Amino acid sequence: MNKILLALILIGNYTFAQNDKITIKTIGFNSEFAYKMLDQNQDLRKVNILLEEKKNGTIKNNSLIIGTSLISIFDYQHSNTDSKFAYLMRHPTSNNQIGKDVSEMVIHSFQLSVTVTVNSWISTHAEILYNPEQSFGSGTITVLARNQLQLRKGFVLIGNLDLFPLYGALGKMDAPFGQMGSVSPFTNTTMWHAFGGLGYGAQIGFKKGGLHAKLMAVQGGAQFRAMHTPVGDGTNVPSKINNYVADLNYSFNILENVNLLIGASYLKGSAYCQDFPVTHFSSCEENNPAFTYYTTLNINNRLIVKGGFAKTIEVWKGTFNPTPPLDIFEASKVSSLDLGAKYDLNQSDKLKYTISAEFSNFRAGAAGAPWERQNQIVLGFATLINNSSKLFIEVFRTDGYAPLNFISGSNDNDPFPPGATHSVREANSTGIVVGAQISF
Repeated sequence: MNKILLALILIGNYTFAQNDKITIKTIGFNSEFAYKMLDQNQDLRKVNILLEEKKNGTIKNNSLIIGTSLISIFDYQHSNTDSKFAYLMRHPTSNNQIGKDVSEMVIHSFQLSVTVTVNSWISTHAEILYNPEQSFGSGTITVLARNQLQLRKGFVLIGNLDLFPLYGALGKMDAPFGQMGSVSPFTNTTMWHAFGGLGYGAQIGFKKGGLHAKLMAVQGGAQFRAMHTPVGDGTNVPSKINNYVADLNYSFNILENVNLLIGASYLKGSAYCQDFPVTHFSSCEENNPAFTYYTTLNINNRLIVKGGFAKTIEVWKGTFNPTPPLDIFEASKVSSLDLGAKYDLNQSDKLKYTISAEFSNFRAGAAGAPWERQNQIVLGFATLINNSSKLFIEVFRTDGYAPLNFISGSNDNDPFPPGATHSVREANSTGIVVGAQISF
């Protein structure tokens, strides 16, 4: 495979170099760029990264860049409650998280990407993802249903910030809602799990100076993460462009080498619109909008302090269980808070050492309800190698166990007796993750 790829690179360079009126076309690798585009928990606005990398000249016109990223981890968790593990980097199920202690050594995910810059205005990016640990397939991580490949992201980008402040993107991409990235080396924030949108859509943006405004029209339905609008006839299949996201942020220097970013977003249809009992990706009758505001303080590109808050505008009807004794808890709005900081212990392109701490939560129930909240604290240490790969260790703590599926219980005997829920407010778990993310 390596010989074939090398031959393609040599043939491509030789063929297009024969005519000096045409820019040399290349097929190759850019590990730093691949790391940024495939990193799964820090800077998630990949459209923006591609725009900035083109503007900075990191990637050239008429080029094809192949990128890969592999994350392998060892983790151990202990819970005070049988089979109630709330750490969301693995979807907890009764099939693969039984008892009070679990541990594993696995491939968490693998990504393969292709980025093409047709010219200074047009680019494309596509990412293939394999992630049995976080797949929604049934069964354990060894069954075929959880070992599939998927086109996680893919979009066409039209824009040249050197010449014009407007740009547009069309395809499957992250929604520009809030600040969903994390300061932790591996773990996504609980806010991302609650409000980090992904779906088919068309995005238009304006970026000039420190001002950045974005509007994305999204295909509605319930089959994409964290975005849901009813499309009629009781179906959950995306079939109408009837959802949208708007975002506005501004970045400015308040002191020399001290930058502050502030922003706010609005989402027409969040994931929290189903009636009782709640099941993943089921249809709903009316949408539940959400808003967020966020900020990031950057000191000398070494200390990053970030925070954000998101909340639905209406209550999530499905958080009210009409069966005694749980009917005492009224339906609640859904919210999430994220506070985090990371600090580079040294400045180096070869080996950079970073420490981080982050708190995030998910609140979905009335005070005292078994599904009231789920908190997460992560302490991390990472070594970034050549700005493209990292070794990391994290220690985490979760409080509360409130999975979305049947979060407030069910109205029959499957999977719970009437008036019962598998959510447990007092459940907590602690654990450690050691791993590596190698990008090329």
